[in-house]
Amino acid sequence: MTPRDFPVLLRRRTATTAGAIILGLVALAFAWAADEASKLFEILVEKAPYAPLVVTPVGLATIVALTRRIAPQARGSGIPQVSAGAEDPKRAVAAGLISIKTAIFKLAATVAALLIGTSVGREGPTVQISAAIMAFVHRTLKIELSAAVVIAGGAAGVSAAFNTPLAGIAFAIEELASSYHQRLALLAMAAVMISGLVSLGIAGDYVYFGAIHEMLPLKASLIVSPLAGVLGGLCGGLFSRTVLAFGSTFWVPVAALRRRPIILALLCGLLVAICGVITGGATWGAGYDYARQLVESHTQPFWFGPAKFFSTLVTMLSGVPGGIFAPSLATGAGVGNLLALVFPNQPLGAVVLLGMIGYFVGVVRAPLTAVIIISEMTDSRAMVLPLLAAAIIADGVSAMICHEKLYHALSKAFTLPQQQEGGGKE
Repeated sequence: MTPRDFPVLLRRRTATTAGAIILGLVALAFAWAADEASKLFEILVEKAPYAPLVVTPVGLATIVALTRRIAPQARGSGIPQVSAGAEDPKRAVAAGLISIKTAIFKLAATVAALLIGTSVGREGPTVQISAAIMAFVHRTLKIELSAAVVIAGGAAGVSAAFNTPLAGIAFAIEELASSYHQRLALLAMAAVMISGLVSLGIAGDYVYFGAIHEMLPLKASLIVSPLAGVLGGLCGGLFSRTVLAFGSTFWVPVAALRRRPIILALLCGLLVAICGVITGGATWGAGYDYARQLVESHTQPFWFGPAKFFSTLVTMLSGVPGGIFAPSLATGAGVGNLLALVFPNQPLGAVVLLGMIGYFVGVVRAPLTAVIIISEMTDSRAMVLPLLAAAIIADGVSAMICHEKLYHALSKAFTLPQQQEGGGKE
């Protein structure tokens, strides 16, 4: 490095550090706002149990309408947008994939979606918001945008959202980056660790879904882990395949609904509301509380998993801004709860954890990220090997049900025009 290069290097490191700190603070504020929105909805349900039958469908249709009008690139999870945006970061900012306007709307719309009881999470949106913040800081300091900057920002968002720094690095490798090189490694690790320290420093070293210290005996692990992988992979693969099929099928009723997105959102909202009312509120929101209770060995009704699956699927099909990370983990806990019926003599929390990772991997197809996220979120390091076995099996089973990874397939809808003309699609 020559002395002439030093100012550029200093600005680049300043941009990475400042961006990681800012996105860490924003992620914490987002988490607080999301939790408060969910609490307000619970208060509404307590006072007027049937109010969601009107509030949820009307609210969902309104959010979808505003999204299409104000920030169409904010729809859905946010992870596909970051994956597509990494291909051409400069044009991605201009197109709104990782712009500050989209990030602000994404945050507000996701909080609003939780305020009306839909089954969304904030983790996927945090990835898009964080990538936008990192890109904005780099552009402000006149540092050239690159794929590494976008991916590092998105990965730091995972770290800050889940309070799991190692998972952020794994997510950068598995999900956001098609190739892994030295510059990306350095940027991702720096941004992830800084944002993680911000989260840890303010929120403390909390465990996301409760702590589990139970272990399965070796013989039981050899049976339960493969079954959890197969069952979770089947269910997760079915979820992904249904989402992708809904967006591409030419079947007349579905195609007609796709052409009328506001009506679709209204119908989806009504289904979510009916499901929530029938289940006594078990399917509202991200599902943290029910998943935590299962992980901590408190039994739940056997229908929780299927009901959460349905609510999350319908919410996603509506096109509302919001993620599926936390709802998928909650659904996976429900899958583990069903699996525990077959193994009543085994620790419930341990079986639930295996069901959780099986389904989560079945949906997102990122086994390494899943193992790290779940082991960090539940303080279950003693279960790493059974978790890894279930994750690998679930990944293979899900691939047979849905050949294409969900986020990668969804990112094609956000591919920039010039990339499409130049053969950017696989």
